[in-house]
Amino acid sequence: MLNAVNLSHEALDPSAPVPSCKGRGWLSDELSQNQWTVSLMAAGQAEVARMIKVMQIHPLPTILRHPDQFEIPHLRAAFQQMKAICEKGIGFAVLDRLPIDSFDIEDIVSVYWTLGHLMGRNVAQKWDGTMIYDVTDTGQKYGYGVRGSATNVELGFHTDNAFGMQVPDFVGLLCKYPAATGGLSRFCSLYTVHERMEAKYPEALQRLYQPMLFDRQAEHSPSDPKVCWAPFFSWRGEKLRCRANTSLVRKGYAVAEQKMDKELVDALTAIDEVSAAEELWVEAPLERGQVQYLNNHELGHYRSDFHDAQDPEKKRHLYRLWHRELGAITYDG
Repeated sequence: MLNAVNLSHEALDPSAPVPSCKGRGWLSDELSQNQWTVSLMAAGQAEVARMIKVMQIHPLPTILRHPDQFEIPHLRAAFQQMKAICEKGIGFAVLDRLPIDSFDIEDIVSVYWTLGHLMGRNVAQKWDGTMIYDVTDTGQKYGYGVRGSATNVELGFHTDNAFGMQVPDFVGLLCKYPAATGGLSRFCSLYTVHERMEAKYPEALQRLYQPMLFDRQAEHSPSDPKVCWAPFFSWRGEKLRCRANTSLVRKGYAVAEQKMDKELVDALTAIDEVSAAEELWVEAPLERGQVQYLNNHELGHYRSDFHDAQDPEKKRHLYRLWHRELGAITYDG
């Protein structure tokens, strides 16, 4: 066996029946903005202001903050609604919005971190233990060891941390500033993608249930394998689980200096084609102060390339959180 982190236990037993995806997905023309938007009413805005006042009177490091330290019934209700949309609804939700122009950004980020616990445990997003991840163009070139989130390149259909030992359940983004142009967010239902693969490319779909190599993006101990071995699709009970990122699969084989089998080449080409269909995607541009959450198992997302504002203080900058219930809060879990 190639030197790889082996996650093949997620692969489906060939004799086990695959739950049906029929009727569980959606197409873009079936959705409207009110299905994903959660408005932060005046009472919630007032709770944010009180949270910040308490934080200023009783300082603590942000990562020690928790919702139980505050009386925030309206904010709790808003996040319960967000989580319900992500778990049982269309899979992504947008909170409109935190009062980002009224407070220092550090205070708003502390509020965002604290409220994030209402979606699930906040967990590390890098092997070095980074808990709040800055999504911004660092000027680095996208390649081995440099995540696409640190660049301004187009990021195709994917789920976050597809190569991780434990994949986050939910991904959150707080927008400090959007891009001057581009940087658009698009979402698609993986149930719909799966259903179309089953109808058009059933043999390719079967290959996506078998393990393959993923590039681990250098997010591991220097002595650990550079790739992992895991299936693209799997199930947990009646819930679909997807490690979606065809780019990192292709890079995984390049890093490992291994040749992909023809079945996998064809399967990656097929799912790229299916997931590119415009009627599968809905756009939800993220604006300053808005908070976006998505179900990272059942929803694929995409980001277009972008250009920043000339003022470096207003370049595209999002703050990302990951939430996961299984495993430890460390990156590998």
